[in-house]
Amino acid sequence: MTFWLVVGTLIKIGMVVGISQGAVAYLILAERKIAAYAQDRIGPNRAGREFGIPFALLQPLVDGAKMLLKEDMVPSYVNKPVFILAPMIAIFAATISFAVVPFGGVGPGNPIQFQLAPGIDIGILYIFAVGSLGVYGVILAGWSSNNKYSFLGGLRSSAQLISYEIPLGLSILGIVLIAGSLDLNTIINWQDKHVWGVVVQPLGCLLFLISAFAETNRLPFDLPESEQELVGGFHTEYSAMKFGMFFLGEYLNVITVSYLTIILFFGGWDLPFVTSQEQVGFFWSLVKCFIMIGKVGLMIFFMMWVRWTLPRFRYDTLMDLAWKSLIPLSLINLVATAAIVQLVMSRY
Repeated sequence: MTFWLVVGTLIKIGMVVGISQGAVAYLILAERKIAAYAQDRIGPNRAGREFGIPFALLQPLVDGAKMLLKEDMVPSYVNKPVFILAPMIAIFAATISFAVVPFGGVGPGNPIQFQLAPGIDIGILYIFAVGSLGVYGVILAGWSSNNKYSFLGGLRSSAQLISYEIPLGLSILGIVLIAGSLDLNTIINWQDKHVWGVVVQPLGCLLFLISAFAETNRLPFDLPESEQELVGGFHTEYSAMKFGMFFLGEYLNVITVSYLTIILFFGGWDLPFVTSQEQVGFFWSLVKCFIMIGKVGLMIFFMMWVRWTLPRFRYDTLMDLAWKSLIPLSLINLVATAAIVQLVMSRY
């Protein structure tokens, strides 16, 4: 039994890593298409046409080949061991976050457990702990490059990510108090029985979304790599596959944040009047998985839409937003939620 459990876990790990990294390739194509539409231009439309494949669906393969075949330049003045280690940290921290993410129905009666490590009671804490490691990749990349633009990008990143981790963590405590658990599956099941998290925690959802944009270095919060000011910021000196690893880590973080948003505030696999906890079996397991993927796809589209809609913040306004607005609001939301939960529980 233990042998097959290990084999099944290894198969699931291979599928999650392979599918997520393949999805990143086509998310980059999707973002380029969305950017082209937002800016009233054509975008990628060539790769694959000569083989009769429409919509430039071979473009991700071309981009990947370019990353692999491009000359990997390592300047002589960098701290080489740390310079090489930084992109590895970025992609490693982004990948292991998927360990506790439920991709579909999980629990007794489900023939497929759509989670690499089911039964983890502190799933949210694990994701936050692992996600916070990603900042080291950016900081070490900026420091080891021995370049003033990269160094400034690393400094910006350290201040930005540490600042926005505070409201990010506080914003989810409301739904944790209401559901009474740090387990992601328990939070989904509570929403299935009652109502989606965004209904009972609208302010928490808004604060989480804003902080998540900042944590993933997405526009309008991409100050660590602000090319108009810092050439490319922390990855100025990186090229070829090392640069690609930073890109891959960023998009993996986007997928993780999208899953977390859907799980905490939009019901996870729950679809009112369609799915419920009592529906088990192979068919309903797949249905719940596809519902989750559809919701996550819409969330990723929203993040891309925002990127090509809003202008970049100034750095002082970026920090003011965190310390003067988001943190006070998240504290107010937490105290109000705790008071209401205690009031309701005292009646029973």
